[in-house]
Amino acid sequence: MNEREALLTTALRVVETVDRDGHLWTDEDRAWASHAAAEVVGEGASPAAFVARRAGLAFERLRSRDQAFVAAVDGLGWRPWIGTAVIVLAFLAGVVIDHLGGGQRINLLAPPILGLLVWNLTVYLLIVVGWLRHQLGQAPAWSTVRRILVRWATGRDGWLRQRGMHLPASVLARLISDWSTVAAPLYASRATRILHLAAALFAVGVVAGFYLRGLAFEYRAGWESTFLGSEAVHRLLALMLAPGVWLTGQPLPDVEALAAIRFGVSPPTENAALWLHRLAATIVIVVVAPRLLLALLNALIERQRSADLIDRFDDPYFQRLLRGYRSTPLNLTVIPYSYHPLPAALAGLQRVLARIFGSSAAMLCTPPVSYGEEDAPPSAARLDGNSPVFALFSLAATPENETQGAFVRALRSFASGAPVLLLVDEGPWRARFAADERRLAERRSAWRAQFADLALVPIFLDLTTPDLAAAQSEIERRLEAAG
Repeated sequence: MNEREALLTTALRVVETVDRDGHLWTDEDRAWASHAAAEVVGEGASPAAFVARRAGLAFERLRSRDQAFVAAVDGLGWRPWIGTAVIVLAFLAGVVIDHLGGGQRINLLAPPILGLLVWNLTVYLLIVVGWLRHQLGQAPAWSTVRRILVRWATGRDGWLRQRGMHLPASVLARLISDWSTVAAPLYASRATRILHLAAALFAVGVVAGFYLRGLAFEYRAGWESTFLGSEAVHRLLALMLAPGVWLTGQPLPDVEALAAIRFGVSPPTENAALWLHRLAATIVIVVVAPRLLLALLNALIERQRSADLIDRFDDPYFQRLLRGYRSTPLNLTVIPYSYHPLPAALAGLQRVLARIFGSSAAMLCTPPVSYGEEDAPPSAARLDGNSPVFALFSLAATPENETQGAFVRALRSFASGAPVLLLVDEGPWRARFAADERRLAERRSAWRAQFADLALVPIFLDLTTPDLAAAQSEIERRLEAAG
């Protein structure tokens, strides 16, 4: 999945997550996008191909409904000209810098050249430290950048709404947060590549600048220092220009010759040609060559990351999409415990599960398990170790460790590692105590407390009139936690 496909996939996921009530993107739209994508890619396509094509088709439809949001998504795409502009400006900055010394006089200890070398050596040291931290398992922190981007996106929400964005106010902030998480590794390698190239071209610009000016003007080389004598300066230059001396084969003058070109001494300077050659060669070895090599390395990393931005499809959202695409339908087993759900409740549960797992998912509701039979699941149960298993209870029952608790423990052992989710139907309770919210809250707390030691959280639904968006959110959250 390339960068554009990953951006559209992330954006569509935000739409289908935030706009659960279907103000802009309905359940019919979701089904259409899945069906159309399956027809386009055909059977046997990879999950990435199906998901990416689905997102592309969805945005063709969304473009006519919410142009402001689609424009905001398009605005998150990378502009290649930005990197080119940074690199070109870095080269031009290097060319126009004329602070090697003063006018046509080059101070061999002047900060521009010495600072350029020291800065790049410091960067290399930081790269090594960062690599060592990565080897120790310390992942880079992007939370601060994400917070800044989300805050910016929140501020842009009003501006986009004035231009016709119809989605909820939280969608843009969620998009920025999700996309920055997905694209952070790619953008890190891209920014690093651009900065390495910019540093290399800046150094090339510096060398080109003083060679070009050297054609029309005569540079005179010398040095001056308040604290350093000739011997100290000789040692410093021997260390600083060692790569250039090695490459050019031009050794440094001795201490006496160096002392003779100290500013203020007559004759105060000498022609700077040999010094420029040594400086240029040093810059090429210390700055240009390593930076180009690092840029090439990061370009390879960037290419790999940009082609494979989203490569895992095991979270509930993608699993729901893929279950509807795969030829083998998913079998969902629902096992009631001491509860005979009404046909309306089963129909509501069917709608909930179809929304989450796709219309091709097959729901099997087994005969209820009775009191005293907690240790054996019904013979009709299809427990394959992969599909989720749903234990169904009535909120009107009082949860007990010896009954409901024992049933859930037995079911987890029979499920062979498949996720077990607890559904508690509030319909029978609401039919008797509809107006008593306090007692409803107390009963929910009792059910939560009953399964706390099993690290399971019941999902409360009124199956006769289910809130599909809330149910989807709760079940997907429990599936993600179980996975």
